[in-house]
Amino acid sequence: MKTIEIIGYKRANLGKADSKKLRNEGMIPCVVYGGGEQIHFYAPAILFRDLVYTSEAHFVKVNVEGTEYDAIMQDIQFHPVSEMILHVDFLQWTAGTTIKMDIPVHITGQSPAVQNGGTLIVKRRTLSIKSLPKNMPEHIDVNISKLEFGKAVKVGDLTSENYEILDAPQASIAVAEIPRALRGKSASELNEGEAAEAEAEA
Repeated sequence: MKTIEIIGYKRANLGKADSKKLRNEGMIPCVVYGGGEQIHFYAPAILFRDLVYTSEAHFVKVNVEGTEYDAIMQDIQFHPVSEMILHVDFLQWTAGTTIKMDIPVHITGQSPAVQNGGTLIVKRRTLSIKSLPKNMPEHIDVNISKLEFGKAVKVGDLTSENYEILDAPQASIAVAEIPRALRGKSASELNEGEAAEAEAEA
């Protein structure tokens, strides 16, 4: 997994007024914890672009006035209207200790149901993963090439030897919904139609 560096500066004051002033200056109030003490700091908002607005997960090298911390982004708060980043929490980690992260889902393949007019509904954009840092994936591929009408790819369908998926096995990741124009037919009838078309093409 790639690492993004966030360079910050210690905060002298922790009040709401100081936080507001920092945001007005293009800075984001942050905290890093997990290593025995909490380090309150601020960093330029522009540094968070590749960390927050991305389809990949990243580790973070937090550099506060020359002291570095290996961390992950644990929590982020946005303004409810402007969606401006208000605050970021970082969790420090060490190489031999397992960590938990929300890892983005990447949909791969072509669903036969979607190709025949169905609608793909992605129920989960991320999955909660537990592993050693060295085994943490940047994203998780979810193949929908066998996804038929009325069916779903579930968490339990995914396998990995290097990390543990914490979401419930029965939870749906992607579902192929029957379009309104075809709802008079059952999913089995629609899927039989797909099979017949495939045989005809062959």
